[in-house]
Amino acid sequence: MEIPKDKKIVLFDGVCNLCNGAVTYIIKHDKKDVFRFASLQSELGRKLVSERGMDPDDLDSIILIEPGVAYFRKSTAALEISKDLSGGASLLQYFWFIPESLRDGIYNLVANNRYKWYGKKESCMIPTPELKSKFLD
Repeated sequence: MEIPKDKKIVLFDGVCNLCNGAVTYIIKHDKKDVFRFASLQSELGRKLVSERGMDPDDLDSIILIEPGVAYFRKSTAALEISKDLSGGASLLQYFWFIPESLRDGIYNLVANNRYKWYGKKESCMIPTPELKSKFLD
């Protein structure tokens, strides 16, 4: 699959209920059609993670890739995503003043407990036909 150069790619844990909820929220508030999605478990997700020198078996982080520009992980990815969303999520931009180490500490706390707190699916989310074009895998 060819990666679109004009879209930002969100890699997410496809079996995590919290992560799937976040993807649904992003899609709903992506009024400018900025984002495309792939699960970290997919062949494409694993490839994109490996190409950036990260462990493809480390599934505890959301990753935002801006093709040809940069990639972001954890809380920085969430804040970068929020820049392009409509609605209340755009308010996350005001958290840039918090040091990344503190933001990521909170992010890690949630990430390490996400299955316990929010549950887990047996398999990755299957998008509806209307949303299929938003997913790369």
